[in-house]
Amino acid sequence: MERFSNFKSQVRCQVPLAMHTWFQLGGPAEFFAEPRLAEELSALLKLCQQESIPTRTLGFGSNIIISDAGVQGMVFRLTAGCFCDIRIEGNTVIAGGGAKLGRVITAAVHAGLAGIENLIGIPGTVGGAIVANTGTNNGTISQWIKTIRLANDAGEILEVHGRDLSFDPQGHGIQDMMLLEASFELEEEDATDLAKRLQTLWIVRKTMFPSGQCSGYIFKNLRGLPANELIERAGLKGTRIGGAVVSERNANFIIAEPECTSSDILRLIDLVRDQVLDRTDVELELNVQIW
Repeated sequence: MERFSNFKSQVRCQVPLAMHTWFQLGGPAEFFAEPRLAEELSALLKLCQQESIPTRTLGFGSNIIISDAGVQGMVFRLTAGCFCDIRIEGNTVIAGGGAKLGRVITAAVHAGLAGIENLIGIPGTVGGAIVANTGTNNGTISQWIKTIRLANDAGEILEVHGRDLSFDPQGHGIQDMMLLEASFELEEEDATDLAKRLQTLWIVRKTMFPSGQCSGYIFKNLRGLPANELIERAGLKGTRIGGAVVSERNANFIIAEPECTSSDILRLIDLVRDQVLDRTDVELELNVQIW
């Protein structure tokens, strides 16, 4: 910890990560940082680069599987107020990367601003949603982005306009950066009508999530083929490895029972992918990150 002597209140060692994920599984982070200001974040990123310490950002933990052995390097969480603030300026919503997506959507609806309400019920932070380009059949979050502020590995703060963003692996490469803030240019609409639509969307979305300890969708939907239907077609509902079980309600979820380990989930994911490929000739792609 000597290398982080100037950040004693922001950096801790061997911090359990399970409590920060929806699966509530996995080992500790070698280093764990919760910077209070953007300047502290930049300084820590720069120090990690100088010391060759790998960095990761942990948001809401809804699409992360932490290995039982834990994570080497520095794990950042943007929990300070400056990274979670939400404000409205005209028809623009500005939100910190650590703000919960649901809170941002609710704030927009209350202000009579439409567009992102279709994402209600999707768990995660603004930063995680943008990096993953979260979306539904009605579109993705990227179509509403006006600008974003990012921090790169060297701690440099960059601003990128929405029209210049690419979510292709060969594009802008924001997947390798830390999203600090985003602004969304939305459309004005009657707040009462919006609130009614939001409530209906929330009820529908809630029915998609099974009960029990789980994450978000495990696999992406491909070429118009819902992953849950492919898994069900392969006869895998209820399949179990250790304490990990494919949900009977929606086969694109894995339920972690009390005795479950991350290893159980990873083995079950491998089994599902192999069986779906064998029985449907479709190769599933992961929607979750494995650390």
